[in-house]
Amino acid sequence: MQPGTTAPDFTLASKPDQSLSLHDLRGRPVVLVFYPADWSPVCGDQVALYNEMREEFDAYNAQLVGISVDSAWCHQAFAKAKNLYFPLVADFEPKGAVSRAYGAYDAEDGTSKRALFVLDGDGIIRWSYLSPSGVNPGADGILKALESLTASTGATSEANVR
Repeated sequence: MQPGTTAPDFTLASKPDQSLSLHDLRGRPVVLVFYPADWSPVCGDQVALYNEMREEFDAYNAQLVGISVDSAWCHQAFAKAKNLYFPLVADFEPKGAVSRAYGAYDAEDGTSKRALFVLDGDGIIRWSYLSPSGVNPGADGILKALESLTASTGATSEANVR
C-alpha cells in the first residue's frame, strides 16, 4: 500500500480475551509492524529493538502495533518473554486477512511479510517499507516518517525539542 492511501481498518485479537481495532487509535500516529513469526531470531531482534526505543516512539505519541499470523496465545507468550510494551495482534483467522489487505502476505510461506507502515492520526498511510524477510529493517525509516508527520502538522514533540 502506498502513501496517501487510507489504511484498511481491522479488529484483531490482542490477547486471548481482548481485541484491538485500528480505528480506536485514531488521533495519533500508528506504526504497523508486520512480521513473519513470533520466536524467529530476526523477528525477536526487531521487536526487541522497538521495545528498547519506547521513549523515542513516545516522543511522537506513536502507537506501535505488531501483526503476524501467529495466534493470540503465541503472541501473549512471546510478549511476556520479551517484556514488550506494545500490543501484538493475531492475524490468525481468517489467516493473513489483514496482511493481505496491506499487501504484506507471503502466500508461499503462509506468513506476514516483514513490512512497516506509518499512519497519521487520520489513518492515512504516510510511509511504508517492505523488507526482505531475513533482514531487520531497524527503526530509522520509522523515525524519519514520524518526524515528517510532526513537521507537516506543526506539532511539537520531545524529539523536536532535543
